[in-house]
Amino acid sequence: MLPFRCYLILGVLHAALTWWIGHERTLGHDAACAMTWETLKKKLTDKYCSKGEIKKLEIELWNLRVRVNDVAAYTQRFQELALMCTKFLADETEKVDKYISGLTDNIHGNVMSARPITLDDAIELANDLMDQTLRTYANRQNDNKNKADDSSINNH
Repeated sequence: MLPFRCYLILGVLHAALTWWIGHERTLGHDAACAMTWETLKKKLTDKYCSKGEIKKLEIELWNLRVRVNDVAAYTQRFQELALMCTKFLADETEKVDKYISGLTDNIHGNVMSARPITLDDAIELANDLMDQTLRTYANRQNDNKNKADDSSINNH
């Protein structure tokens, strides 16, 4: 049995598909399929997202930050919000700048100084730096444990 959330998503997808079929019939198949992604996204946003909901998403995006070194979760939510907040993030440079602004202090400066051009570049760099940071932390923890074990052995 599917979770309730899945049923909600399926309901929205069904409604969107029904809308698309009607829209395609009105415009004609060729004209509907020639529509750009930006135009389709705007039509779907206008149809299914109220101005108030978009405003809430923009506020969430404005306040979005990496939590507990989970860059993957931050990136996933950032990309979801960026799809919806097209006025807030009008071009690739704004996406990159906003993405970097939500990173933790320990990797923020390094990503910013690399001056990534695309969001994908910024994401890849942030993931690499966070992996490196976590590996360094784990190695230090292991070294400290080994030193404590050695000290304990020497004291006996």
